[in-house]
Amino acid sequence: MKPIAGIAAAILLAATALAAAPPIQGDPKRGEVAFQKCYACHALEPGKNLSGPSLHRIFGRRIAAAPGFDYSPALRGLATRTKRWDPALLDRFIADPEALAPHTSMTFTGMRNAQERADLIAFLKSPGARRR
Repeated sequence: MKPIAGIAAAILLAATALAAAPPIQGDPKRGEVAFQKCYACHALEPGKNLSGPSLHRIFGRRIAAAPGFDYSPALRGLATRTKRWDPALLDRFIADPEALAPHTSMTFTGMRNAQERADLIAFLKSPGARRR
């Protein structure tokens, strides 16, 4: 095998292994603690918008569609490209809001720790967060 072909094969194998890696499992209890970074701007109660929209039942909800909240052009633009929030998209947004929705009005700069994001998402999916 030629050296370049070997390198290409190794890169392809590594990329395949990364793509096949299972997602990080989140812990809703730790996620409730991680939510402390969010609660000043976001409520979990339905229809309770603060400086950010309510996160009640966010998964499956249309992007930029919480009733009564005036979304930034950045989030409305994201809604034209991607229709609904799912855990993977929210993970990307929480990691770096500006990268996913350039010029967003959200002042949060991101949660870099993947485990903390997985915990937060597990909490947002949990019955405890959905009942509030």
